[in-house]
Amino acid sequence: MSRTRNTRASRLATAGVAVTTATLLAAALSPAAHADARPSRATAIANAAQALVQHATALGLTSAEGTSVRDVIVDRNGTQHVRYDRTYHRLPVLGGDFVVHLTSDGAYRSADRATRSRISVASTVPSVSAPKAADLAVNALRAANLGDALKQVQAKPQLIVDALHGTPKLAWRTNAVGKDSLGNPVARTVLTDARTGAQIDAWDSIETATGDGKSLYSGTVPLETTQSGSTYNLTDPTRGNTYTGDAANKTDLCIFGICISRAPSTVFTDADNHWGTGATSDRSSAAVDAQYGTNETWDYYKNVQGRNGIAGDGKGSYNRVHYGNSYNNAFWDDSCFCMTYGDGDGTTFGPLVALDVAGHEMTHGVTSKTAALTYSGESGGLNEATSDILGTLVEWYANNPSDPGDYLIGEKIVRSGFGKAALRFMDQPSKDGSSADYWSSSVGNLDVHYSSGVANHFAYLLAEGSGAKTINGVSYNSPTYNGSTVTGIGRDKLGAIWYRALTVYMTSSTNYAGARTATLNAAKDLYGNGSAEYNAVAAAWSAVNVN
Repeated sequence: MSRTRNTRASRLATAGVAVTTATLLAAALSPAAHADARPSRATAIANAAQALVQHATALGLTSAEGTSVRDVIVDRNGTQHVRYDRTYHRLPVLGGDFVVHLTSDGAYRSADRATRSRISVASTVPSVSAPKAADLAVNALRAANLGDALKQVQAKPQLIVDALHGTPKLAWRTNAVGKDSLGNPVARTVLTDARTGAQIDAWDSIETATGDGKSLYSGTVPLETTQSGSTYNLTDPTRGNTYTGDAANKTDLCIFGICISRAPSTVFTDADNHWGTGATSDRSSAAVDAQYGTNETWDYYKNVQGRNGIAGDGKGSYNRVHYGNSYNNAFWDDSCFCMTYGDGDGTTFGPLVALDVAGHEMTHGVTSKTAALTYSGESGGLNEATSDILGTLVEWYANNPSDPGDYLIGEKIVRSGFGKAALRFMDQPSKDGSSADYWSSSVGNLDVHYSSGVANHFAYLLAEGSGAKTINGVSYNSPTYNGSTVTGIGRDKLGAIWYRALTVYMTSSTNYAGARTATLNAAKDLYGNGSAEYNAVAAAWSAVNVN
């Protein structure tokens, strides 16, 4: 505001007009003075670049390192947060990411770093060759798929510096991909010590979780489409031209730039702009669900969190349905910036196009563009939990009477053969038989879909509180580790706190202790230090044994 008034006063004086108190008051009350005066993205980047120079030592930057901007957040009050990736002698640094926080006038305030280790390795020349690293990754992929006769397996190593797993070391990050015996894709990222050949870490590369149109799960829903001559395309021009296509039960392996084959994504068309029948026998019914899920996810992030599209750039993603043969999965893939849905086997899962699944998987895209939480260990659990939490909030936001909001994950897609009412249960995660209710030192050893339970439980407690209750016809009974009674602050505040923590404070290496700090910082920003919301965040984390 002060910057706007000074600029206007200078302009008036130059024109030869006497600048009086009344003139300044009129200028301050003019519509222009009340326009959004937040610094632009370019200004924030320029301010952060200056901060990098002035605070290089504090940030651990040396002449051997380079930086590139990944994301920019500018708050309503002008506070700026610029997220960086880092290189060392032009090699990507895993765990080298950091966020620079600036005041509204562009001054350096603080920074959050994925690692505080000094980035340095004795040599950038590997002892283990790239072909050897590829072989090791292929073996790891086969081992992870329990000896399934994988086909068309390929691997692509990339030399990096690993600063995420202790002392920085030269490493190969290898993306191995193939097809299983049914022709469905499998992929694994393997981190190998480039000096010894020892495996440092490994994780699945496909992050799983599992207009008007008659959908399978959400009833009849409105759809924005594009008319082309006498037909309509299932392409939404109001949401970045997002569209839904038919994969024709084929698969592709265009993951991390490795393309073995590609399934089609033939855009659905219709003659009368009334899509689907609500039955699986009509292939466009699943497309209705997918497009609707994309629309609601887009609208949630834009209208609630102020994010324009998954990447924050206003560009739409696309969906592919009917992928693979009896494929019991759905996944977001950054390489195509797309959502892909299998039809399920009919016994364990139905088509995986439910609303909360769509919100979950596309939130992986948001995470990849912001904190980029590593998909293993505790950070992997937080990655999955972020998708569960925000995907659940998408379902509540949609307010669809055919699929009302709840704290169950994937309840619409499970079938009798699965044996449980949902994939996961946020009020008491252990009800699925595998997830953790509370943090312990061994949580990071669990599969990320189960270690996510700690954060899912935290989120439920923060929104709804502890104890027995019925919400939207679903019964919940959420316990606490310390026997405390937690009072919830509501879903809206949960979403605001978690989204800000993800986009402003979390980094690729954030663990549960770091998530507590990040969400407390977010609550402090939004509601004030020591506020009821701040105290509720602390209480909810303590209730899941994160202290």
